[in-house]
Amino acid sequence: MLSESTAHLVENTAVLGEPEMVHIKGADDPMPTRRLLAVGEHRPRLRGESSLVGRTWELNTATAILEEAVGGAGCVVTMVGPAGIGKSRLVRETAAIAAARGVAVFTTYCESHARDIPFHVVARLGRASMGIEYLDAGAARAHLRTQVPDADADDLLLFDDLLGIADPAVALPDIAPAARRRRLTALIDAATLARTEPGVYVIEDAHWIDEVSESMLADFLTVVPQAPSLVLITYRPEYLGALTRVSGAQTIALRPLSGAQASALTTELLGSAPSTIGLAELVASRAAGNPFFVEELVRDLAERGVLHGRPGAYLLPGDVTDVEVPATLQASLGARIDRLDPTAKRTLGAAAVIGSRFDADLLTSMVDDADVGALIEAELVEQVRFTARAEYAFRHPLIRTVAYESQLKSDRAQLHRRLAAAIEQRDPAAADENAALIGGHLEAAGDLHAAFAWHMRAGTWSTNRDIAAAHTSWRRAREVADRLPDDDPNRVSMRIAPRTLLCATAWRVGGSGADTGFDELRELCTAAGDQRSLAIGMSGLVTEHFLRAHRRESSRRAPEHVELLESIGDPTLTVALLPMAMVAKYDIGEMAEVLRLAQRIIDLADRDPTVGDLIIGSPLTFAIAMRGTARWCLGIAGWKDDLHQAITMARRVDPLTRAGVMWCMYITAIAYGVLLPDATALRDTADTLAAAEQSGDNFALDLARTARGVTLVHQHGPHREAGFELLAKIRERALNQRFALIALPIVDIHIAREKARLGDLDGAIALARTVVDDMLSAGGCIWSALATTVLVEALVQRAGEADLGEAEAVIERLAAAPADEGLVLREIWLLRLRALLARAHGDAAAYTDLRDRYRDMAKSLGFDGHIAWAEAMP
Repeated sequence: MLSESTAHLVENTAVLGEPEMVHIKGADDPMPTRRLLAVGEHRPRLRGESSLVGRTWELNTATAILEEAVGGAGCVVTMVGPAGIGKSRLVRETAAIAAARGVAVFTTYCESHARDIPFHVVARLGRASMGIEYLDAGAARAHLRTQVPDADADDLLLFDDLLGIADPAVALPDIAPAARRRRLTALIDAATLARTEPGVYVIEDAHWIDEVSESMLADFLTVVPQAPSLVLITYRPEYLGALTRVSGAQTIALRPLSGAQASALTTELLGSAPSTIGLAELVASRAAGNPFFVEELVRDLAERGVLHGRPGAYLLPGDVTDVEVPATLQASLGARIDRLDPTAKRTLGAAAVIGSRFDADLLTSMVDDADVGALIEAELVEQVRFTARAEYAFRHPLIRTVAYESQLKSDRAQLHRRLAAAIEQRDPAAADENAALIGGHLEAAGDLHAAFAWHMRAGTWSTNRDIAAAHTSWRRAREVADRLPDDDPNRVSMRIAPRTLLCATAWRVGGSGADTGFDELRELCTAAGDQRSLAIGMSGLVTEHFLRAHRRESSRRAPEHVELLESIGDPTLTVALLPMAMVAKYDIGEMAEVLRLAQRIIDLADRDPTVGDLIIGSPLTFAIAMRGTARWCLGIAGWKDDLHQAITMARRVDPLTRAGVMWCMYITAIAYGVLLPDATALRDTADTLAAAEQSGDNFALDLARTARGVTLVHQHGPHREAGFELLAKIRERALNQRFALIALPIVDIHIAREKARLGDLDGAIALARTVVDDMLSAGGCIWSALATTVLVEALVQRAGEADLGEAEAVIERLAAAPADEGLVLREIWLLRLRALLARAHGDAAAYTDLRDRYRDMAKSLGFDGHIAWAEAMP
């Protein structure tokens, strides 16, 4: 006969090995046994738990989808409803059906106090699904490598780090955060798709999920339909996050029980004795269709002695009119907690501070005489892990909420303080990894200075792992600093520090310029005289506006940024941050200012490519490329030498700088007919793209994709198609705010030109007209001349009744737009366009004159593309 603990263990088993025949003492014949491989988290039916009433359709639906998933048609099922409506119970029943069929079940859960702790949920699910949840770090790493034997060695180190099992003696690969996310997602997806055995993945209470886990799980869910997997997600109606918008997901919305269903449940719990009939009606009415409330009301009445007997066979000695029933579910739970003896109540309070789940060791470190048994007996908590290190869980999140909030604030603060110390002392090597959790507990304890330090530490730890996670920690630090009293001597500097980091890196996580909080940072920095922090924050603001195609705003901020850097007088800081102002001026075509700023960087860097490597690895290399671009735009000699030097240096620097140089070298210069898309361009863009894919961040990768795409679409044959595939991907990412909006006109111009080449002149003109209007209405930008050219070429080719008139008007509009004196970038295109228009009008003399002047100008400037185009003109 199995012991109660062993029975629970077997009932919770998710994965068992193949049966083996083993000789057992006292048995004549060998007995079949199985080796325990993993223990699932789906819970057995609790003592006193009622039948699943009113959920037949929902359970049948979930079971039918499970059958399809087992057959290979993976699916995501979301279960939504208010607290107590039965989401977890429905998941538990579905998981039990899966386990009975031998399907592995892997569970993770989200907690209200952990919603700002990055990777919290995805790491838990990863440990469960890989079968390493109850292994020490060394054993977990070894087991993990058996699960994904073909994975890249660096990717495995990143996976170790994500799952919290990294070897502290082994350095992590030097990989940018976005690339880290991309490679981890690819590894997880590959492992999921390689899985041949069906599995059920449970994510409970997604309304409390941390932002990073939400994003990573949303990516993971896209491959579920291709695997024999069922994903069950529960959340409350107020949650509107990414997991509610999974393509192809089936949603089961749980409604309150009907009157008949609530009465049936109440009768089952109370019994059918005549004395309880009126009480059953009262309970069902008060619970308003919430099954958990029904159960709690009956427990409350039994504990108070209002009911006599046992569950399902109660008697009501008195009159139902004398019975007091709690008005709310929270009140019912609060009354039950108040009836605990002092030791059990202290234990419950400490457990509530720890979280929805807690282990005995951590609980003992907070309460000397912890009594979990009394809590299990009262059906407030349950044991969910039956090993040497026992683990317990609250039966319902609302129980934990009421237990937490019913404590005195001073008692609760002391528990949070003890818990923070216990977490740090329990695993000192994981202090950085646990920094966000420790900071949260110290914040709840009111230790604001310590909490701030831990949140900032968490941000530092996350910076090279996931920039969005770092932002979460910096926002927490900002909130803590704002709570400090006005007379705190460190308040101003503490308020500045996280805001500086948030502003400086806002462009790396998306959003609008308003999200940076820059105006508040400037006010604080001005009051404190902290110009350095202001300059760093302003660099992020300028970059954010530039990437979001807020061209005029970015350009307006740039001179202010330059002036601030010059007033600080730090050459290294100036070299590091001046490129942001330079690209803002480049985008609107102010090439004289680009030339001045580029030369300033070059002079201050004094031939050292590593000076000022705060944001990009080599500001000097990028500045030389930008100087070359400004020089050819203005017709100044020396631009070829600059571009040659920049590309030579770029081959030895970081992927972000290298991709930025490719943007100047090949996107602008090839599109504008300065350089030809030759074999060197093909090799450089391919090598840069490969480097970005291997170790760069997403921004560098998308820069490299754009450069490669533009180079390819200027080729012939299959290269062109591959180029447009890359540009289509860039366009989609830009529209989804995953890459810079400045890429949109570049892509659309090339799409419009391709439409014209294929004969879709109407489509080409409509698209090019939109781009030209957007640009010239906003004052113009670097791409205005090229967009105008594509539109005019298509209009001249269509040559309808009004087309030539529109072409002439567009040409004159470009000519009248503000521009630097001597901007040959525009002048040479105006010559070409006027020549094309003259030929379309049949004016041979004007055409010949304009063509010859165009050809001579192209040769004098050394613009290889224009030379080829001019020679091709009849």
